[in-house]
Amino acid sequence: MPILPIDTERYGTSEMRRVFEEEARVQRLLDVEAALALAHAEIGNIPREDAKKIAAMASTKHVKIERVKSIEKEIKHDIASLVRALSEVCGSSGAYVHLGATSYDIVDTANALQLKESLKIIETKLADLEKILKGKAARYKETMMMGRTHGQHALPTTLGFKFAVWGYEISRHMTRLKECHNRVLVGKMSGAIGTQASLGEKAEQIQELVMKQLGIQAAEISTQIVQRDRYAELVCLLALIACSLENFATEIRELQRPEIGELFESFERVHQVGSSTMPHKRNPETCERICGLARIVRSLVVPALENVVTWHERDLTQSSAERFIFPESCILVDYLLLLMIDVLSNLQVDDERMLHNMDLTQGRAMSEAVMIALTNKGVNRQNAHELLRKLTVRSEVEKRHFRAILLDDPFVTEKLSEKEIDEALNPKNYLGTAVKQAEAFASG
Repeated sequence: MPILPIDTERYGTSEMRRVFEEEARVQRLLDVEAALALAHAEIGNIPREDAKKIAAMASTKHVKIERVKSIEKEIKHDIASLVRALSEVCGSSGAYVHLGATSYDIVDTANALQLKESLKIIETKLADLEKILKGKAARYKETMMMGRTHGQHALPTTLGFKFAVWGYEISRHMTRLKECHNRVLVGKMSGAIGTQASLGEKAEQIQELVMKQLGIQAAEISTQIVQRDRYAELVCLLALIACSLENFATEIRELQRPEIGELFESFERVHQVGSSTMPHKRNPETCERICGLARIVRSLVVPALENVVTWHERDLTQSSAERFIFPESCILVDYLLLLMIDVLSNLQVDDERMLHNMDLTQGRAMSEAVMIALTNKGVNRQNAHELLRKLTVRSEVEKRHFRAILLDDPFVTEKLSEKEIDEALNPKNYLGTAVKQAEAFASG
């Protein structure tokens, strides 16, 4: 009976869920057993026909999950149960199954196979998201909006610039994931404590042949397990991606507030319901879901880091935690990317509201531009800052437009003409390189 929302298919994509389904996991374990048998045959340790038989039967078509579980109920060991079930269907060739290997030669190598497949899915979505952000940066490179710091109006920027900031963040995540491949996507065939004693004189060659057949690299060195700093790095990177997506989602949620009303999630007006009791509600529920699930991804960092610690050459503390960590982190991050792709692809922009909001502070948000204009006329920067601070306070208290306050001040009008004041107060003249930076990302 499905229990968790991933199990009920509320969260996650079918593509990523398939990677971590029980049958897929068992198949990956069998793939490693098959590769091990073929490697032994390659160097002459076992008859080639027996290796071929093992490889042919190393499939969930022949090794039934129900049989593996039945054996495990009796012997209380998952990999030993798999080995027995595979040996049973191989007949006399079953004598060579799992030769020289320890359980985590199989498990950790299968981990690498699953993580390789899942990272390919995640990296594809990251590339799709980057492409969408490039298109948005190009489209809205000149769409002015108010930049905010501390939740307050700061200086004018453009929506395209905001998308470029997000886009470069996604680009960095893509780079980080690619850089971690050689450290994370590794298998091992090194025996009970890593010395490869059980694999004989050609142990290194066996390990090389197994990994070559499976399409991954071997760890440079390992104990009974691949060291967990590798997996901790990946989970931390996945959590970073989740944090970025939550950051984007939080910004959209904020800008969808009725008081701001600049960006909106799409809303299916014919059927979508925002509230069970308030008919008018149009909630940013997808962005809220992104924020909520990002918390779950971040929570997986702690057990991943704690798994780095192990007793001597291995203990069992990592095993149970990783049954949650790997599928949950990969499935949720993939799903979060899918949600953000949907949100941004269908994002609604109210550029008129953006322009309206820019004047809510009656021109005071352009005080820095006026200060720079005064310094260009030879005014001491500190003196100009203090003068404009006082004038912005006056504008706010008197509820008068900043332009009128500036024109009333004799010092300002002595230094700046009315035209120069208007030029300084025009947001279009104070965008700096925002448009250029948005273009650079969009065309990069």
